[in-house]
Amino acid sequence: MTIDELQRLVAEWSGRNFPAELTRKRLQKALGVCEEAGELAHAILKWDQGIRGTVEEHIAAAKDAIGDAVVYVMDLCATQGWSLMEIVEQTVLSVTKRDWTKDPKAGGIE
Repeated sequence: MTIDELQRLVAEWSGRNFPAELTRKRLQKALGVCEEAGELAHAILKWDQGIRGTVEEHIAAAKDAIGDAVVYVMDLCATQGWSLMEIVEQTVLSVTKRDWTKDPKAGGIE
């Protein structure tokens, strides 16, 4: 499936599973991304510390947090009428033009 197809699938799922007034709220979706970022940070921290679980458990938790964060981002984008694919494509093209080894201060971007 493409990112656009996955985004549509998430939007349909969200519309079926949550009240209409909630699905339109950007803040809840943005905070969901933040919550998942915290879960990702926790998984990576405990993995690096070697505590509170196995490597496999920490990897699974990190992957789960990444996936959940992307679902929240897809839902936010769908709610706003944005294409996540277009956003990612534009950002990747912009970021990959930067060269921090040649220009450590500005990455070659004026």
